[in-house]
Amino acid sequence: MRTVFMTWKWPWPRAGRRGRLMSQRWAERARRAVFFAQEEAENRGEKCVSPEHLLLGLVREVDCVAVVVLGQLGVRLDVLRARVEKQMTRGEEKLGQDMRLTARAKRAIDLAYDEARTLNNNYIGTEHLLLGLVREGGGVSGRVLTELGVEIEETRAVTQAVQARRGPTSNLVEMRSTMLLRGRSVVSISDLSADDIKLIFSMASLLKDTGRERTAHLGILAGRTLAMIFEKPSLRTRVTFEVGMTQLGGHAIYLAPSDIQLGVRETIADAARNLSRWCDVIMARVFAHSTVTELAEHASIPVINGLSDLEHPCQALADFYTIREKKRDVKGLKLAYIGDGNNVANSLMLLAAKLGTHFAIACPEGYEPDSDITAAAREIAKETGSSIQIVRNPSEAADGADVLYTDVWASMGQESEREERKKVFKKYQINQKLLSKAKPDAIVLHCLPAHRGEEITDEVIDGPQSAVLDEAENRLHVQKAMLALVV
Repeated sequence: MRTVFMTWKWPWPRAGRRGRLMSQRWAERARRAVFFAQEEAENRGEKCVSPEHLLLGLVREVDCVAVVVLGQLGVRLDVLRARVEKQMTRGEEKLGQDMRLTARAKRAIDLAYDEARTLNNNYIGTEHLLLGLVREGGGVSGRVLTELGVEIEETRAVTQAVQARRGPTSNLVEMRSTMLLRGRSVVSISDLSADDIKLIFSMASLLKDTGRERTAHLGILAGRTLAMIFEKPSLRTRVTFEVGMTQLGGHAIYLAPSDIQLGVRETIADAARNLSRWCDVIMARVFAHSTVTELAEHASIPVINGLSDLEHPCQALADFYTIREKKRDVKGLKLAYIGDGNNVANSLMLLAAKLGTHFAIACPEGYEPDSDITAAAREIAKETGSSIQIVRNPSEAADGADVLYTDVWASMGQESEREERKKVFKKYQINQKLLSKAKPDAIVLHCLPAHRGEEITDEVIDGPQSAVLDEAENRLHVQKAMLALVV
């Protein structure tokens, strides 16, 4: 950020004129939008900030609430910017008495304060600046907004709807201004706090509600590139990450096993350093967990674990997001996992402990979840009031469960064990009889692909209590949220 931003004199209202608003604060996204507005003015050789500069500053802050509102109004940012720039001329208005603003810009900011008060918000956000600009309505900014169909009543209604969907504590401005995940890698569920997880879920809900077409207009990750490293084949992981990056305005590059040959053609560290020079984020779907941890250690950009032999954090996050959608709250629920204590089970167990969900896994002896992860989950569960159980009887695990979950008995890389595992896991099947042990409104989840007739029956996976397809869809929304937050 340029040094000149530090000298900006903030347009706080005078105590005598609007003292009742002095308790209100500026959201970080709104501050940045004003900084960008000043830069827009300076780039044009102008000494004061006009409403046109404020509007251009808003659309540069591409992940802010104002841009979400514009997207829902059907306004494309590239079209808005092009029209404003084409019609702008050098400003001739005098500076405000006590700030580097034109009289019209000062009025727009005063109106933004008024909008914040009207909407009972205790901060000045980008959405209030947008409403102030719409109400000010003069000059090029007002003309362009009118041409694009942006009227005050509809804009205010859409703003209120966006705020209502997110709730009072999950405003996008606050989500982005926390910077909790920016630049961080997500290799394990252990890398995320409960607040991080809630932030991901809130962002996923906002992006899901916004819709794919309008999300594309936001251009949240415009000009950004995701490198996707695959050592294992994939349907859901590849498609959801690639589609998600596209919908956010960025680009994804698929790197097949033959393309990169991690640790063979060159070291993992060298690959990480090279990709860091070209790309903005790495997603790796690998065999050994050590591969993705080494990538994260040597990369200077965020690394997301798309699956390893130890954990599958993206899947577990989508699973709990789905549970939250269906049950509203996950705390105090019981999740029963039936089958192999594999990477998915490990991540689910950690996530359950962090979010206060009771977790019970029924598995044969010798097929338990990782012992270190189990120990860590139990320590976390002591603080959140949840419980971690490992049992042998599927009926015991399923008894009174809110969620039944299963995965294939033989994961990728275990094909040689498949016939033996079919014998060992024969009794660990989610069928209608086992489902009857759970609560009447229990949902069934499976991370897919499913071996129908083995770990789950057709009757259950295609039945009314199955949320498997919702779960698969939510991979897209949760991963979009992760990308938007870490990049």
